[in-house]
Amino acid sequence: MSASDTRYQQADKDRGSGFAAEMERDAAHRAKARSVKPLRRLIPYIMRYPALLTAFSIFLILASGLTLILPAAFRLVVDCGFGGAPDSAACEAFSIGSDLSGYFLAGMGVAFCLALASAFRFYFISRLGERVVADLRRAVFDHLLTLSPSFYVDTRTGEVLSRLTTDTTLIQTVVGSSVSVALRTVATTAGALTLMVVVNWQLALMVLAMGPVILLPILFFGRRVQRLSRESQDELANASARAGESLQAIETVQAFTREPEESARFRQVVESTFAISLKRIGVRAAMTAVIFTVILTGLIAVLWFGAVQVQAEAITPGAMTQFVMYAFVAVSGVGMLTETYAEVMRAAGATERLMELLSAKTDIAAPVSPVQLAMPVKGELSFRSVSFAYPARPEALALSDVSFEIHSGETVALVGPSGAGKSTIFQLLLRLYDPASGHIELDGTDIRSVEPQALRRQLAVVQQNAPLFSGSVAQNIRFGRPEATEDEVRAAAVAANAHDFIMALPEGYDTQLGESAGTLSGGQRQRIAIARAVLRDTPVLLLDEATSALDPESEQVIQAAFEAASRDRTTLVIAHRLATVRNADRIIVMEEGRIADHGTHDELLGREGVYKRYIELQFGQA
Repeated sequence: MSASDTRYQQADKDRGSGFAAEMERDAAHRAKARSVKPLRRLIPYIMRYPALLTAFSIFLILASGLTLILPAAFRLVVDCGFGGAPDSAACEAFSIGSDLSGYFLAGMGVAFCLALASAFRFYFISRLGERVVADLRRAVFDHLLTLSPSFYVDTRTGEVLSRLTTDTTLIQTVVGSSVSVALRTVATTAGALTLMVVVNWQLALMVLAMGPVILLPILFFGRRVQRLSRESQDELANASARAGESLQAIETVQAFTREPEESARFRQVVESTFAISLKRIGVRAAMTAVIFTVILTGLIAVLWFGAVQVQAEAITPGAMTQFVMYAFVAVSGVGMLTETYAEVMRAAGATERLMELLSAKTDIAAPVSPVQLAMPVKGELSFRSVSFAYPARPEALALSDVSFEIHSGETVALVGPSGAGKSTIFQLLLRLYDPASGHIELDGTDIRSVEPQALRRQLAVVQQNAPLFSGSVAQNIRFGRPEATEDEVRAAAVAANAHDFIMALPEGYDTQLGESAGTLSGGQRQRIAIARAVLRDTPVLLLDEATSALDPESEQVIQAAFEAASRDRTTLVIAHRLATVRNADRIIVMEEGRIADHGTHDELLGREGVYKRYIELQFGQA
């Protein structure tokens, strides 16, 4: 197995382990909020669309009103048409006689209007929910793009993506559905309770007395259901993590014939999830049985008492029918509010987590009054007494009192062991971090006084892992300059020695690379990354020469591409090949975050110092 294969398998394993950790951590964040206060943060997003909100409110009122009208209509029909009291004042007022056909047709008309009002209510609130969530996702993602890399050291990307998807889906469910249901239920329940008292206060007191009896089993069983739901979610997260870990490293799993073992491990986690889900289902079934028993027994008791009153002519059959319908609306409304409350609390927790992302501050702030770089930019760079420690390791200096200058058009190689601070210099030049002390200048201007994006437009970078994106080859080359023409894309590919292998692909420059361009070899990925940097056409080029795992032929092609890319530009290159080191105008030798030596290749070899030892270790004494 080649070094390249080993490296990719290790990368697969690392991605899989990271994915598992992210899923497990995300499960811990699925708790409910303690209050609904975080949902207030959604109000500005909702109030952006007053027309949708107004339309929803109108149809909510219509649907609730029509729901409460139906029982009163049934009362009239029962009292006036079913032999109750056809000569009563109410029947005469509504001209209801023995022929009820027209009134049943009118009832159907009311039902049809109720259906339309409910449909429009659902449409407008669902549209509002989708719009709010789309705005929220966009706001969070736009903000995430502005955060410095130090934020992602403490926050895993998978967790952030989960908040963008799972948490926003919870919010969409609440804004687009649960809130609508809750408002409608509150309106109809309050109206039903009020009208129950108006119809018969004695029966109303009996129904109200059922409230605590209904709530007790809900509270008793609800806590167990909540605990088992959380355990079920955790086990489901474990199952997803196990599956993600295996699928992310599928080549390694198949190469070591671990399919049976991975299948058995996943099956074990799935069965554990199923067992906990069965417990939760059992508890919910018992809760449903108890609640239904209490509700139905209570309603039958109310009907019993009502029937006695009907026989005693204290209440009409129509009034009893009306009361029962209101009672059903009120009791079912309480049950729906109980379910909705749980969803609202989960959405409040999701909102809180999303607002945490929106509240995160970047370490790299744009200056209040940015300085404009003089055009054209020459590309002269200088580090002046720069010291820096990564936020995750503040006690360990990655750079300590580093000073050097690079003239316009010069190629300077950074040489040194891993951890010497070479990549840190790149990150500081790109202003992904700011130095703890000292300052960095581009053409004599402190880069902290320049707007970060304006600075980065003058720099092109070829990173060691050559990250590519899903899309076509041409889209990846255009990544740094989307407006480039087709001829410019091809010219950049030719300069990067990538044109020939691109034309050999099934669809040439239009070939889709897929996720992370996994179908390309390391050398091909590197050459596309170089073409991307060439097309950007900036005065400063940063090259991380990642050729240590490539075969000699690929190394020669990449080296030629590096030399073509650095022509007529100020180039700072992290050097791993002897050819790059020897061809550089100057060499800066890094060791433990300091500059150990600098000079040309021949000068440094003649000093019997750090550089000579490094060359002998890397390339042999010859």
